[in-house]
Amino acid sequence: MKEIIKDIDIISPEEATACETVQVSKDEDTGKSKQVYIESYGCQMNFSDSEIVSSIMKENGFDTTSSYENADVVFLNTCSIRDKAEQTVRKRLQLFNKVKRTKRPEMTVGVLGCMAERLKSKLLEEEKIVDLVAGPDAYRDLPNLVSKVDEGQKAINTFLSREETYADIAPIRLNSNGVSAFISIMRGCDNMCSFCVVPFTRGRERSRDPKSILDEAQDLVNKGYKEVTLLGQNVDSFNWDKDDQKVNFANLLQLVADISPELRIRFSTSHPKDITDEVLETIAANENICNYIHLPAQSGNSDILKKMNRTYDREWYLERADAVRRIVGEDCGMSSDFISGFCSETEEQHKETLTLMEHVKYNLSYMFYYSERPNTLAEKKYEDDIPLEVKKRRLQEIIDLQKEHSFFRNKADIGKIKKILIEGVSKRDENQLRGRTSENTVAIFDKKEYKIGDYVNVKITDCTSGTLFGEIIS
Repeated sequence: MKEIIKDIDIISPEEATACETVQVSKDEDTGKSKQVYIESYGCQMNFSDSEIVSSIMKENGFDTTSSYENADVVFLNTCSIRDKAEQTVRKRLQLFNKVKRTKRPEMTVGVLGCMAERLKSKLLEEEKIVDLVAGPDAYRDLPNLVSKVDEGQKAINTFLSREETYADIAPIRLNSNGVSAFISIMRGCDNMCSFCVVPFTRGRERSRDPKSILDEAQDLVNKGYKEVTLLGQNVDSFNWDKDDQKVNFANLLQLVADISPELRIRFSTSHPKDITDEVLETIAANENICNYIHLPAQSGNSDILKKMNRTYDREWYLERADAVRRIVGEDCGMSSDFISGFCSETEEQHKETLTLMEHVKYNLSYMFYYSERPNTLAEKKYEDDIPLEVKKRRLQEIIDLQKEHSFFRNKADIGKIKKILIEGVSKRDENQLRGRTSENTVAIFDKKEYKIGDYVNVKITDCTSGTLFGEIIS
């Protein structure tokens, strides 16, 4: 399995949505009396939520810290997509509890997010490894919950709201490079994919007021940010129909793009059943909307897709993928999610996933073997009957094929000139910079006189399956 994870790291970009991704709060000293440490696991939505939590805690007397040993309050913002993510969180909780017992008995340890929503009082009452539990819609209540713990009580709030979007809260950008930022445009999910816990941990879908989204984007531009990623469990179903204003996702994309031609727009995640030609045409019509779409397939077989309750079949998915190439362009970056070894999957059905990949030739993919999650529809309806070694072998075949396709796509860029937004310094050489193309591929090039936040034109000269290399041209 170590080789599999290594390959995933090679293929995935730095903002990978795999549940192994982790983010830690930064040091901020504005003279507050207490400090909060936030460790976030999982998807970009979790990272965005942690920025909201930081803002709420700051308004109530807390600065953020990057050291849990110095914190008065420690929060783990958790992921429940895979069992491995939950086990990682449990190990971290054991560490924090050891620090609490031996060094900081006054420390409050809390679990936030999807794992908190799923396990609820079990973490407090049965396992007794936390002082506080708060679900994704209960973050406004965190100061009150912390106060309860200070008074010697256990504190829990896992109420799921049909209205909460945190639209009025200005997030504190954690670990920001000052260039890129997330904007949450909606919360929850109405899709009941049989393998997924998200509808049970994040509640029903609701869209955020477009004005608040545009105000947040404008504020980021005013502060010098050059890129925003619009986030939702299913951005294509964004729908605001209030106060005589009707805005769908294509409309929202255009409104954000109109804020500034210097602002790059990305979004995640699209759903194959909902992505429309109107969205694709909006991308094609605006240079500052990136030519990149994450379109999760999960499987290439219609029967497995039906069991997954994905509400589309192989033919529908391929038609949408072809529409991306037709409307946005052949060079449009595309990525996907794949699950190997779902309940009852046969070798022939697995091979259909490989042939679907051959048809699309994704730039990258997020690839996992099936991990049964408690209380999901699949857990209740289907037997997890594929042996682990078969799941791993099929997953490795998917990974190997994706590496071929990633290299194929990157190799096609050699000799081309790409507009790159510089996001940081190369991890391997401080004399080199890194950024991403519009198609979301990481590129490395010599620094010269340029700096983070600049747009540069880079001629691509070489590549690996995960990275482009080039030189800045005038």
